[in-house]
Amino acid sequence: MRILIDTNIFIYREDDHVLSSDLQNILRILNLLKVEILVHPKSIEEIRKDRNEDRKKIMLSKIRTYPLLESPPDPNRDNSFLSFVGDSSKPNDYIDNAILYAVYTDAIDFLITEDKGIHNKATRLGIKERVLSLEDALEIFEKDFYNERVGHPPALKEEFIYNLDVSDPFFDSLKEEYEEFETWFKKISREGRRCWVHFRKDGTIGALLVYKVENEPIDSNPSFPAKERLKVSTFKVTHMGYKIGELFIKLSVEYSVKNGLAEIYLTHFTQQDDYLVDLISEYGFNKVAINRRGEDIFVKELFPDMKAIKSLSPIEISKKFYPNFYDGRKINKFIVPIRPEYHERLFIDYTGRQTTLFEHAGEFIIEGNTIKKAYLSHSRITKISPGDLLLFYRSRDRKEITSLGIAEEIYPNLQDKDEIMRRVGKRTVYSVDEIEEMAKKPTIVILFTWHFHLSNPLKLKDLIEMGVLTGSPQSITEISHEKYLRVKSGGGIDERFTFN
Repeated sequence: MRILIDTNIFIYREDDHVLSSDLQNILRILNLLKVEILVHPKSIEEIRKDRNEDRKKIMLSKIRTYPLLESPPDPNRDNSFLSFVGDSSKPNDYIDNAILYAVYTDAIDFLITEDKGIHNKATRLGIKERVLSLEDALEIFEKDFYNERVGHPPALKEEFIYNLDVSDPFFDSLKEEYEEFETWFKKISREGRRCWVHFRKDGTIGALLVYKVENEPIDSNPSFPAKERLKVSTFKVTHMGYKIGELFIKLSVEYSVKNGLAEIYLTHFTQQDDYLVDLISEYGFNKVAINRRGEDIFVKELFPDMKAIKSLSPIEISKKFYPNFYDGRKINKFIVPIRPEYHERLFIDYTGRQTTLFEHAGEFIIEGNTIKKAYLSHSRITKISPGDLLLFYRSRDRKEITSLGIAEEIYPNLQDKDEIMRRVGKRTVYSVDEIEEMAKKPTIVILFTWHFHLSNPLKLKDLIEMGVLTGSPQSITEISHEKYLRVKSGGGIDERFTFN
């Protein structure tokens, strides 16, 4: 993408020497997005006519780092264009027209200018969507830029590789596996590569995922052609017991979904009883090849075709092609009420959630890190089966359907607290004491995989108006397929990931 910047965006009343924060932000974002930023030669000519030598020097110093638009088209040769914008007998009008003509003739994609006259002319020409103010540009490109980011708990940092210490003991095993590890580490540091990292309380690294988007062939046997993929270069967890591995998979999937990437892959020297292989296999990574160094290559497809899922059961679709899921008539759909205090712990990445002091102290809420979660209830419902769809309704405060999961394992009528604990492990929001109290009555344990939060959470009022509910659900409530379709449409459930 090529963007032309008008030099008037550099001029501010407050201080000729300092760039505004808006301008600094948009220039930074455009650079990160690898947008080519250009200046029109006529803009330089205009600055050079300035009789104020100090101001002229400052302006030229600000824009000299940007390349010029080469051989810009001449507006005076286009009578049709001039009939819209008027004659250019005045020097300033000619310069404005020349800058605008670059957009009109598609020599560039967008123009950023604060000149109201140019904006008015752009409206007459029908190209106002491509002539942007600083504020417009920030609104458009900041959204694109931050789309790449994903939310994560405070105990996990998004960091640049160059801020990590290669001598950290965490890297010792990697240095043993890869002779060239330190050379590679320096290379990706210079490239400005990012990672997700967890630091232990003593400052050493406890978990690390290094990633990048690439579009090149995979050199392996068999080989794979160039394709835009998320490559997970390093995936290692030594701070065990906090479900950080599941969190890494969740973040990788979310990053890929937000950025339209169809595949995730990683390479790994597989060991006997390999924890990483067991983990990634559970969420749909498949061994597809071996590279020249003898590493296994694991690939996860995010957008499977109908042929791949045709013979699979609903629960198999959810497992093999997470976060895809089946939502047709073969399964039941349920609205599942959850109290706010439990919702806060189970869905830690939900929009608008306030992080706790515990989290800011560097601690994880373990059940929030997981993809597979546990829900406990005294509901007497017996119809839930693996593959059924669960819509979580946050009760009491927000009173809205927020999240979607798929039931995986169901254990009804449990009254032995030890058995309940064995079933839920670290995946539940309930403490041992709370489970002991719950076990005094028959308790249903539902293990489910979280798939998505609704992009448009549906309030109780909306659900009643849509005919989905008649009042606030007090217990797990089954809804018909037709009512689910209303939730799907109104809640903005992404159909790219549904099969029916």
